[in-house]
Order: sequence, then structure tokens, then C-alpha cells
Amino acid sequence: MTTTYTFDVFSSLDGFGAAGGDWTGYWGKQGPELLEHRLALYSREQRMVLGANTYRAFAQMLAESSEDSDVRDAWVTRMRNLPATVVSNSLESPLDWPDATLVSGDAVDVVARLKEESEVPLRSHGSLSMNRALMAACLVDRVQVTLFPVITGRTGLEPIFQGAADFDLELIDHLTLDGDIQELVYQPTLHG
Repeated sequence: MTTTYTFDVFSSLDGFGAAGGDWTGYWGKQGPELLEHRLALYSREQRMVLGANTYRAFAQMLAESSEDSDVRDAWVTRMRNLPATVVSNSLESPLDWPDATLVSGDAVDVVARLKEESEVPLRSHGSLSMNRALMAACLVDRVQVTLFPVITGRTGLEPIFQGAADFDLELIDHLTLDGDIQELVYQPTLHG
């Protein structure tokens, strides 16, 4: 039996995973419902799957943050304490992550094996290029997009689906948080 794999990503309305300029974390739009919902999502038993770039970004942000920074929101702390598999051919052990396993090789092969072997669901927050490859290999069961009410046309960074294959999406769940943040959960199917 295979477990489910969720690609979990934050996005601006125009499809960017981050922004430069004077935008802050969550584009400055987080509220109590979002933070409580994220903590509930990450309180479930699951295994995180991260690519090297996302691992490095999280490790750097956490190292540079203070205790009261939004980088250390309760859900982020919970995520960091979940068991994790970091897929990388460039990182070396030990990793600065409490319960991380470093696995080298092709992410498609690693995640295909994890889906067969894991007794808990798999979740990846970010890891854009890795997750685009996993979607193309039909290994992503759910795409969970948390859509923030901003357009970052001039300052947008990290286009989430740039270069991705074409997909049909079936909406399987949706939620409005703090009045204007949308969480959309889709089941992707390769188009054509």
C-alpha cells in the first residue's frame, strides 16, 4: 500500500512562492486562523520530504531568526521536529535538523521508495523544483496551495510552477482563513 504525498506551498495570486522588496513572511497577511490551521496540519503524524535548496533556506532562516520571529511560529517548530528525509547529492551529514535522514540519489526514485515503505503520509513544504519533478512522475497525490491575497508582479521570486508539465486539477478541499487567505487542495493528473 502506498502512502499519500502532499506538495504544500504558499503562493501569491500571481504564482510566486516568495517576494523581495519590503514584503515580510506570509506577505504580511498571516492571522490567527492561518497559524492555528498550520499547526493542526503539522501536528499530525507524517514525514517531511525536503530538497537541498529548501533545507538550506529553512536552516539559514532558523539560524538567523530570533525566538519571537515568525520564522519560529509554532507550526514551523513542529515541522522542524517531524521526521524528515532530505534528498540531496550535495549536502553532507550531519544536518542541522533534529530527526533528518539525508538520502542521495534522484528524488523521483527516493520518493517512490518512501511512498511504498512509509507508514505515515509524506509532506513537502516548498522544494519547488523537486516537487515539479515528482508531479511529472505522478508521485504527488495532493497539491495544497495556500493562496495569499497579494500580487507580486515586480518583486515576485520563485515562480512555483515555472517549467512544470501540464496538469488537470480536481479540487478536493478548500478553506478560507482570516477572511481572505485561501487554502486549495487539488488532486493533480497529468494532462494529455
